[in-house]
Amino acid sequence: MDPPNSTNHSNNPLFSASRSPSSLSTSPTTLSRNENQKRRDWNTFGQYLRNHRLPLSLASCSGAHVLEFLRYLNQLGKTKVHAHPCPFFRHPSPPAPCPLRQAWGSLDALIGRLPAAFEENGGKPESNPFGARAVRLYLREIRDS
Repeated sequence: MDPPNSTNHSNNPLFSASRSPSSLSTSPTTLSRNENQKRRDWNTFGQYLRNHRLPLSLASCSGAHVLEFLRYLNQLGKTKVHAHPCPFFRHPSPPAPCPLRQAWGSLDALIGRLPAAFEENGGKPESNPFGARAVRLYLREIRDS
């Protein structure tokens, strides 16, 4: 019998039979936090699809739309860095607003969560736009800049 405040994960699809008992005891909080973040990311992507100049369906979404979404996020993200080349980079008191963009780590983590969310929400693995070559190249370009 489970203790009164414990969660029974035996019927939860997030916990597969291949997980070791030790990973179950040490990571439910982390999984929950990651699942919540994935849900928020997916909701933001859904908002982008609905607000697109011509609303997009999940089935019609492509790597180009993912790139557009990532650029859209540049105006929303919390962790921002100077865009390259910012003339005021490392200037303690810039005389004008600096051009900022999302940090690579934030985008990389986002693209790490969204492919699973895509498939969980009815997308087919073979048409997953988050794994498109253009998206990988964009992330590499951001990382290298």
